Amino acid sequence: MIIDTDTGSDDAVALLLALAAPGEVRAVTTVAGNVPLATGTRNALVTLQMAGRADIPVHAGCERPLVRPLSTAQHVHGPDGMGGHELPDPARGPELDHAVNVLLSLPRRHPGELTLVTLGPLTNLAAALLRDRALLSHFRHVYCMAGAADLRGNISPTAEFNVWADPEAARVVLQAATPETVTWIGWDVSRQDAVMTPADQRLLEELGTPLAEFAHRINRTVADWAHDVTGLDGYDLPDPLAMAVALCPDLVLERETVHADVALGDETRGQLLIDRRRTAPPPNVTLVRRVDERRFKHMLFAACAREARR
Repeated sequence: MIIDTDTGSDDAVALLLALAAPGEVRAVTTVAGNVPLATGTRNALVTLQMAGRADIPVHAGCERPLVRPLSTAQHVHGPDGMGGHELPDPARGPELDHAVNVLLSLPRRHPGELTLVTLGPLTNLAAALLRDRALLSHFRHVYCMAGAADLRGNISPTAEFNVWADPEAARVVLQAATPETVTWIGWDVSRQDAVMTPADQRLLEELGTPLAEFAHRINRTVADWAHDVTGLDGYDLPDPLAMAVALCPDLVLERETVHADVALGDETRGQLLIDRRRTAPPPNVTLVRRVDERRFKHMLFAACAREARR
């Protein structure tokens, strides 16, 4: 697996899920999104260190969207992206190779063997696709936390943050995608099937492990934002849900294959344009619509209950 992330608090929990699962995380690549690139790269390094996996290489990538200025989600995740939770400095820094080069080179060396999971804006993947249009076919599959198929947004009335942050990149990915190569898990699914209610939050805190405490504390500003903005009964975990689907595809209860595009105009920036007409172009992406909430939360608690590798 390769994980491409704009490491904020829920991305960090998604990394914990991946590290607890069978299989190997070959690399983590970082992109600007929730926080500026340097902050997100540090957060990825810190999270891997917390989990006892500082050996996994981290590669910094694009520091801004393809054509737009950077807009972060620090109002959601806190200035540090980790809820203001004071974290120790990482013992090592990122690798020298740029993330885009890693996304191009690793699947070429291991065709059909690697799964890519993107948790942030799609800038790195789009930049790689502009250099190799066939890149997606080199992966076993690509899972993206992206979009809101029901057009209920979290950054605008109709758009999800990762797509809104770099809609041009999202369009590049969709133009190269097929339903067989790319699956998107959107904020609509997270809002329904990955909400950490107050009871869930207490259960997480009561696990008592360092990883559970870490996962609980770094999401405190997200909980405040969810209460004030989205009105959820708790906070949702979109990136861990996308990771769970990548790790265990049979979690999916409902999916559809559609032709989708992304709006670039100011009023609807980042909105998914899903064509369900009989005359629509051929489908280009698989959209997950519902996931088994009980099994997802079981995976989450199990990952946080374990002891970090020493």
